[in-house]
Amino acid sequence: MRRLLLLGGGHAHALVLLEFRRFISRNLEVVLVSPGPVHGYSGMVPGVIAGHYALSEAQIDLARLARNAGAQLVTERVLRIDAAARRVELANGGTLAWDLLSLNLGSVPEGAGPPAIAVKPFDEFIARWRALLDEGRAAPRIAVVGGGAGGVELAMAMKFALARRGGGVVELFSDRFLFKPAIAARIRNALGRLSVPLHVGEAAGDGFDAVFWVTGAAALPLLAASGLATDGRGFVCVDASLRSVSHPDVFAAGDTASIEGRAVPKSGVYAVRQGEVLAANLQNAVRGLPMRDYQPQVESLALISCGERYAIASRGRWSAEGRWAWRWKDWLDRRWISKFS
Repeated sequence: MRRLLLLGGGHAHALVLLEFRRFISRNLEVVLVSPGPVHGYSGMVPGVIAGHYALSEAQIDLARLARNAGAQLVTERVLRIDAAARRVELANGGTLAWDLLSLNLGSVPEGAGPPAIAVKPFDEFIARWRALLDEGRAAPRIAVVGGGAGGVELAMAMKFALARRGGGVVELFSDRFLFKPAIAARIRNALGRLSVPLHVGEAAGDGFDAVFWVTGAAALPLLAASGLATDGRGFVCVDASLRSVSHPDVFAAGDTASIEGRAVPKSGVYAVRQGEVLAANLQNAVRGLPMRDYQPQVESLALISCGERYAIASRGRWSAEGRWAWRWKDWLDRRWISKFS
């Protein structure tokens, strides 16, 4: 009996489990390791914060997915990966061996550290946000660090939520603001409508009740210590088939992976496309068939929610905004999450 070990329940592995419902191999054991039985869908997290969705509406039920795929779910944190020994050490002291390993462990916000509250993992972040609200402070002051799409969406969602509860201050800090000029102008206007100051090139100082960290992706330290080939930032180096360049029994996708010769953004939009290829290649590896190559999309649709039911849409040079864009985003997000229901 061979074992396929899936570490992490991110977008790519959710798709793998979906595809493995139709893949039957009597000589294969599939084990999914995840800290919890659900996975928070990043695209809907700002909507959860703003109050447009219940938390359960933005979660993928990994336990059900695993059960329907005939896989075993182990709800535990991964402490160490030993690529040479083909063994994983878990936080409860247990170990798991593998014949094939797939990594979809995500990332952490770059530079995050106490007392700042990292946006990932999402369940811990949302728990901290709710605890802040439950404290009942009048007009809390909040700093959001990170000027990418995630930081922008989170700052506006928080300000919208606080306004509905009676008020509060949210300020956005970033060392850079890298949006194209037309999109940057739309985002600045949206921040202005909600009275969210944008500080570019400034650090968040004292005087805030909470600082939320939503910067770019940083690799989990356990990847560089695993013995797998990693890039200069600590992400697992894979080829076009999402297979480790140093260990052919290991695959990686999503934020965990760095694809040789490709500058692929660390974004769920790309992880989803990788998930389709990963599922096929894991099945092909079991069968001894040739690998498929992952081809990153040249351009992707971006939909940035603006706190209320309003969004900015862009692709390439085109951009637009309005309530219709939020309804479009809502439809796409609900359609995605319903795949796993």
